[in-house]
Amino acid sequence: MQKSNTHIILANLNLPAHQRAVLALVDAYARDPMGNGRPLTDRVKKSLIPALQKHPTTLIFLAYNEDLPVGIAVCFYGFSTFQARPLINIHDLAVQSAYRGRGISRQLLQAVEQKAGETGCCKITLEVQEKNHRARHVYKAAGFDQAEYEPAAGAALFYSKWIEDDT
Repeated sequence: MQKSNTHIILANLNLPAHQRAVLALVDAYARDPMGNGRPLTDRVKKSLIPALQKHPTTLIFLAYNEDLPVGIAVCFYGFSTFQARPLINIHDLAVQSAYRGRGISRQLLQAVEQKAGETGCCKITLEVQEKNHRARHVYKAAGFDQAEYEPAAGAALFYSKWIEDDT
């Protein structure tokens, strides 16, 4: 593993430099085959930062290698009814391909876990593509596993249903 000169910060979406970093890193992740396989649309590029600013539970961590943004964890607070406590969902976690293998994902996950502890969260959740073996290895090494709440019920599965966009 290469040595990393990386530091993690909590993004301030009122700062233009952080806005640019978030947009560039999310777009790079969207282009990745393990992301969406294509760039963000112009509509999404225009509306992402204002939408994140308005969303009340947004929590974003940025990884910088010196002054260059190289990784991101886009998170949102949620709530566990069974624990009556908040949780953090990692919606996107990505590191620029040239900076992979340096422990940056691990640093981002540690920052999220620290914030979860500070804010009284009961857990951190995330989803990962089944064939994204590299990410699955990173998550497993960080203590994540497929959710199973009651063994007799089996492991949790993630489902989604797209809602048509009229705009």
